[in-house]
Amino acid sequence: MSFFKRLKEKLMGSTEEEKLKEAEQEHELPEEDESELKIEDSSAVSVEEEKIEEVEVTEEEAIEEIETVIEEDVDSKEADVLENVPAAIEQEPEKKPSAWSITQKFKMGLAKTRDSFTSKVNDLVARYRKVDEDFFEELEEVLLQADVGFETVMELMDKLRFEVQRKNIKDTEGIQAIISEKLVEIYEAGEEDIATLNIQPAGELTVILFVGVNGVGKTTTIGKLAHRLKSEGKSVILAAGDTFRAGAIDQLQVWGDRVGCEVIKQSEGSDPAAVIYDAIAAAKKRGADVLICDTAGRLQNKVNLMKELEKVHRVISREIPNAPHEVLLALDATTGQNALVQAQTFKEATNVTGIVLTKLDGTAKGGIVLAIRNKLHIPVKFVGLGEKMDDLQPFDAERYVYGLFAEGLEKELKQIED
Repeated sequence: MSFFKRLKEKLMGSTEEEKLKEAEQEHELPEEDESELKIEDSSAVSVEEEKIEEVEVTEEEAIEEIETVIEEDVDSKEADVLENVPAAIEQEPEKKPSAWSITQKFKMGLAKTRDSFTSKVNDLVARYRKVDEDFFEELEEVLLQADVGFETVMELMDKLRFEVQRKNIKDTEGIQAIISEKLVEIYEAGEEDIATLNIQPAGELTVILFVGVNGVGKTTTIGKLAHRLKSEGKSVILAAGDTFRAGAIDQLQVWGDRVGCEVIKQSEGSDPAAVIYDAIAAAKKRGADVLICDTAGRLQNKVNLMKELEKVHRVISREIPNAPHEVLLALDATTGQNALVQAQTFKEATNVTGIVLTKLDGTAKGGIVLAIRNKLHIPVKFVGLGEKMDDLQPFDAERYVYGLFAEGLEKELKQIED
């Protein structure tokens, strides 16, 4: 399937719509069954009419009886609602976001990067009518300025040169589509579902360990992820393993109250490993689906704190074989290349399985996503695209690239459809 066709299906959700239509058609009743149902309905109605004729009441008695029943029913319902307000709120089903609304989140979240990066690419395309070596050199510089990373840029340049030669492309029209396709290829590198969480089967506890330096939005991200998992019907418990930073436990408790999750905690200054141990015991006892563990923010060059993190990791592995099932590193996208250094060090200490890139909406250098993936071979599993509860989104390479080249790709998609 071509890049544009995959992109269009993902943006508009056309594949899912087609599946739903097919499912509806399969469950449609044949004409004979419908006629039989109509006959049964009519016979049922006639029986009811006979019963009604047998009962004779005056109009005033009927009205009085109906009013009494309505008043009693309303009173009982009001009492139930007042008594169970929190439960009613929690059980209210959330509307599942459409494919298009998720795509728009990527578009809006990457606005700063797009305004900086895409404007330079557009200017480059406008100045160079022909694809030559000078064009490639300037494009290389633009990509490096967007924090795409040196190794990734070199790989992309090689792929672009080969594609231009293979297709005998002479002018710059449509070059954004080729860049987009090659960026997605580099990120995915033949792997499928690399952004999905390693959630265990029903009845088994999934342990997710969060790590990262202070100030990257780690606790906020934990709260948003807990909200996301709860909306999927999972029971979630939070472990306040950050006993070092003042106010960290209270901050996690606020998020726990907000999303309706129990928080296992001890006093400030307690042993983080002991807190995690208690949290695992509580999660097992309550039959929770997911345990999300917060840890103290630490600089990657603080050896004693990194040793403490290794201890937490050992405690989890001892209590639950093969756990933690995910070690998510929270990185601030606005820190640029420093995020790459952090990722490298944390990977060595804790075997990081995925990245959560926060504040992606606040940087003009969103290319760091590609640099992390290509250099460290760690998938970006979630990205923060705003401050709202549902602005933490699973990372999607195609939607990400669309967010970078939105205007140009929309124009080319329209031309293809016309």
